[in-house]
Amino acid sequence: MRCAVLGDPIAHSLSPVLHRAGYAALGLDWTYDALRVGEDALAEVVAGLGAEWRGLSLTMPLKRRALALAPTVSDRARLTGAANTLLLEGGSAVLADNTDLPGAVAAVRERYDGPVRAGTVLGGGATAASTGLALCDLGATSVRLLARAPERAADTVAAIAAHPSRPRVEVLPLDAEVVGEVVVSTVPAAAQDERLVARCADVPVVFEVRYEPWPTPLAASVGSDRVLVGGLDLLVHQAVLQFELFTGAVAPLAAMRAAGESELARRRATG
Repeated sequence: MRCAVLGDPIAHSLSPVLHRAGYAALGLDWTYDALRVGEDALAEVVAGLGAEWRGLSLTMPLKRRALALAPTVSDRARLTGAANTLLLEGGSAVLADNTDLPGAVAAVRERYDGPVRAGTVLGGGATAASTGLALCDLGATSVRLLARAPERAADTVAAIAAHPSRPRVEVLPLDAEVVGEVVVSTVPAAAQDERLVARCADVPVVFEVRYEPWPTPLAASVGSDRVLVGGLDLLVHQAVLQFELFTGAVAPLAAMRAAGESELARRRATG
């Protein structure tokens, strides 16, 4: 069977490394490739796939457009307004799903078992929506978004506010106060200046969704008395859920994580 990750750009993706490691660990004769596909070509590419195709992982800028390509959309994909997963049968897309949301929940819970009553998300885009919803799944009844352009975060606010728990959601400028037990950063490392890092200093859990460059200023500030959840944690957990959806087998999380760590170490060593 064949699977792939689609996006543009795509050369940097770790998904092939993770999924191939899973196949190898379970002795599956499957393939997983990275294909550069832009928004305008997505529907045509998916429609042209043969019966040997089983699943597609989708990264930016394809996640929102993918929702329209399958007859069934999962509740979590509908809630986030984005699909990072397409399940195929006989070469046709049958399900649009989102594993970013439960992957984020699993990533936090792997490292932190304490209460989450409120949280702050730095950023206002699609990743902010999925991680903000994850905070709600973890128990947050209040989510604060700090965005560089608050006026452009309306869709993200609406997505989080639609969570079944009906949380209180507010959006403020990036220089506003950070509150709650968890702070999630979806902003570039360049936006993490000393003042932003200082405002996060008292938050018990820092969730940095990026894995490159690493560490970001925010990640580097986390000492042994606090919890750090990294971008690789998120990537591995969402990939594990995709792997299980595609193959029907229990994913070898340890093998997939080790492959991701090894590849990142290789990339950093070679500059």
